[in-house]
Amino acid sequence: MLDLNFVRANLPLVEAKLRARGADPASLLGDFRSLDQKRREAITQAEQLKARRNELSQQVGALKKAGRDATALMDETRALKDRLDELDKLASSLDEQMRFALSSIPNLTRDEVPIGTSEADNPVVKSWGEKRVFDFEPRPHWEIGEALGILDLERAAKLSGARFAVYMGAGARLERALISFMLDRHTRSVSEGGHGYTEVLPPFMVNSKSLFGTGQLPKFAEDLFRCSDALEEGDDAIKQLQQSGFDPAEFGRFNDHWLIPTAEVPVTNLYRDEILDEDRLPICLTAYTPCFRAEAGAAGKDTRGIIRQHQFQKVELVKFTRPEDSDAEHEKLTRDAEEILEILGLPYRRVLLCTGDTGFSSAKTFDLEVWLPGQQLYREISSCSNFDNFQARRANIRFRAAGQGPKGKVEFVHTLNGSGLAVGRTWLAILENYQQADGSVEIPEALRPYMGGLERITK
Repeated sequence: MLDLNFVRANLPLVEAKLRARGADPASLLGDFRSLDQKRREAITQAEQLKARRNELSQQVGALKKAGRDATALMDETRALKDRLDELDKLASSLDEQMRFALSSIPNLTRDEVPIGTSEADNPVVKSWGEKRVFDFEPRPHWEIGEALGILDLERAAKLSGARFAVYMGAGARLERALISFMLDRHTRSVSEGGHGYTEVLPPFMVNSKSLFGTGQLPKFAEDLFRCSDALEEGDDAIKQLQQSGFDPAEFGRFNDHWLIPTAEVPVTNLYRDEILDEDRLPICLTAYTPCFRAEAGAAGKDTRGIIRQHQFQKVELVKFTRPEDSDAEHEKLTRDAEEILEILGLPYRRVLLCTGDTGFSSAKTFDLEVWLPGQQLYREISSCSNFDNFQARRANIRFRAAGQGPKGKVEFVHTLNGSGLAVGRTWLAILENYQQADGSVEIPEALRPYMGGLERITK
């Protein structure tokens, strides 16, 4: 969430940044100046009336003490109370409108983020690895997996419908091996060649406050799976929450559980409404979780294979940093994800997302795209983002300057996150890059200890 004072003082800049994202400032901001002015006027009037009420109360007390008639002043005091009640209601309404407006505004992209409208405008800033040259026609992962009997999409559809997968035998073990390998690499100390993250195993369901904190609500409610009970009409409940601007007072009215779309949500919200000690920063956390996405805007896209699923596994990286350190930590986090690809020998490229392709909460994002020879294209396998203090404002995550005691300066942390990596997409990248002419798949050397020494998956 953006700071109200910043928006007020820099409205032309905010409007320009929104246009760079391809958004219409008028539809997001509305008549911001008028709303802000009415809100401030209501607050000022209320303060003036409260001061007058206090003054009258003292005068009434003095008159009564002197035995004189205070009826007129008491009548004025009662009138003031009625007017104050009206102003309080107006101010509360305007506050809600302002908060809803601010919660609907995306983060402002950094100046170094290129202007563009889609992924076609994302510049490649780095490439790694040599694309393998096959002496046969490489196949896509869904053909390889089905032929080996390790991927069953037909039975998954019988169980759950479209966009689900069942992994069998060595396929299931490969998924588990990837999770363990990634977590081991990320949690091993830097001195041992790891990345020094602390592992977290969070809940896989969260409340609305958590989703609001990281920016999924209210804008992306349709892309989430909400757990409703039999006494509710789920769609109406969501609409009521959206219309309320996701007022925290409304949260308790519903069965407030949502399946997480990414571990970013529970892990970032671990420190919601807390003040951290500066000495603890940066805090670097990693978590494996399943992820659940409705993919409401993906109808007809990637219907073959396991590129776009309602349920998939991911190892996530999350950081809480001081503002002055977040750029360097963003680069480190991105490198931590890249190193996984390099150890596995998977060719990839790093792209810098343009303004029109940058996510709602992000100020700057690098996407890592892995090469898939069976489809002859690059696919996103990790998004590594710096959110500046956008999420921290929404979730109220702050830190206190070191060495200054309980009265030290308090400011918002910067939050960062990225996939380290999306496990399913790493799984399919291995199948496509390590496929053999006889239909088997070679296991990358780094994964063999996690596969019981298995060197190749055969039918």
